[in-house]
Amino acid sequence: MGMYDDNLLGKNRIGNEIHALPLRLCRSSVAITPSPPVPASRSSQLTESLKLEHQLLRVTFEHYKKTIRANHRYLEKEVTSIVSSFGNLVADNNDWSKYVAVSRLTSLVSRLQGLKRKLEEGSNVENLQVQRCRARIDYLESADADNITGWNNTKLKRILVNKILDLADIDIFRDAEKVIDALKRREVASALAWCADNRTRLKKSKSKFEFQLRLQEFIELVRADSYKQAIHYARKHLKPWGATHMNELQHVLATLAFKSTTECTTYNFFFLCNFFSF
Repeated sequence: MGMYDDNLLGKNRIGNEIHALPLRLCRSSVAITPSPPVPASRSSQLTESLKLEHQLLRVTFEHYKKTIRANHRYLEKEVTSIVSSFGNLVADNNDWSKYVAVSRLTSLVSRLQGLKRKLEEGSNVENLQVQRCRARIDYLESADADNITGWNNTKLKRILVNKILDLADIDIFRDAEKVIDALKRREVASALAWCADNRTRLKKSKSKFEFQLRLQEFIELVRADSYKQAIHYARKHLKPWGATHMNELQHVLATLAFKSTTECTTYNFFFLCNFFSF
């Protein structure tokens, strides 16, 4: 319950800041400075911009409150149910065998663990939404009538980025970024999983991406002098590619006869060419 008490206090604090923000910002935007004075038109422009931005901030805050309420309802429902189950457990324990009692207690513990996980997940979501509210408050407080043009340019860029994100399939790019980052760490599991999910399209476009991944894994085993593992890997993962890429396979498999430090230009190419470099 403690984490939700903290979050409710945080919600009230942020809510107070949001409600007071327009007045505070409007006062600051029309404040008289010794030199040079802020033109009335510029202050008015800033005030109108802040009124619009304040409404956008309220959307984020209302979403945060909705999450708080949903998590609180879930918490109350589960706690009531668990307390009731525990009461029944205590009242009826004389009629149960040891096996039944242990089974009921195990089930109760499992529910408590599930509740704990759900509370942690809910708390993480709420904290993320608090950070978003805080970021928007800080952004609005950075408004300056002396630099209204620069502030409006930043606002325009933010609106454009949000629009582009709405139109773009951002999840696809995020998945691709994860694959690329993993390859930079010389890890191919994510890339191979991606290939498995997109095998039909890769086959249709006659892509060699999965084949190249398999070759590179084989080369890495040879580089590490793990010849038995390399042979086993070739039989399991490279053999299916023999029908379409036999020439390349023959050249790569021949690296088993060489060290990674070989000076033979025909084969040291495979050890020098690093597929993981971008």
